[in-house]
Amino acid sequence: MPGHTGSYLLDRDAAAKAVKLSLPMIEEAMKHKEVGESGFLYIVIMDPLRTPDNASFEEAILYEHAIGDREKWDADYAGFARAKARVAWRTGMDSHLVQELRPHLLAAKDTVLWGSVVVDGIVVGVSGANAWYDEAFAGTIAMCMRALAKAAVVEERKRGLFLPAE
Repeated sequence: MPGHTGSYLLDRDAAAKAVKLSLPMIEEAMKHKEVGESGFLYIVIMDPLRTPDNASFEEAILYEHAIGDREKWDADYAGFARAKARVAWRTGMDSHLVQELRPHLLAAKDTVLWGSVVVDGIVVGVSGANAWYDEAFAGTIAMCMRALAKAAVVEERKRGLFLPAE
């Protein structure tokens, strides 16, 4: 949809803040080999109002964040995280759920890696750790995004009953 502006309360700054809030836990976890051995991580956060019905995948990406020196990557963690996020964004379901219980929803060129979540329409994909930790990190970030939206709407209510036009 031309001119579609996306979420009013969850913008790029909110996404960056959600990642920042999650980083202490993620960085501590990444010190442990059982979490993953790459030492790298890539995060993709989608705008919850930019869906396949009104935006391309690229237009819907709200924020991306890399952990670790990209020059030393041994794999395309950004590509993997984007592919995981794409499955969740397109289906509205966690990538693991799609792959294990609804594989009929997979399309040509979809990844069979998992590690993305959908929390109340907030899609986050992560790659670089073991899939179950990628999923945990994505879930943490998505929950922080939801908390930030809840806090923001409380502040908006102080100003009025409707969100202002941009």
